[in-house]
Amino acid sequence: MGFKTDLSNGIISLVISLAVTAAAARSDGDGEWSTGELLAAVGIASFLSGYLTSYFAK
Repeated sequence: MGFKTDLSNGIISLVISLAVTAAAARSDGDGEWSTGELLAAVGIASFLSGYLTSYFAK
């Protein structure tokens, strides 16, 4: 397991989280945050979570 595996786990986590968040954001329209801000925050957190979990799980 190397950098490519860690990176791919981060990207997989990113894609899944963004898809679920985007679907949920469409159904909830209270407008406290913009969808772009929400997706940026979720994207950063999910990528780092997937990447660092894979990195430190060795």
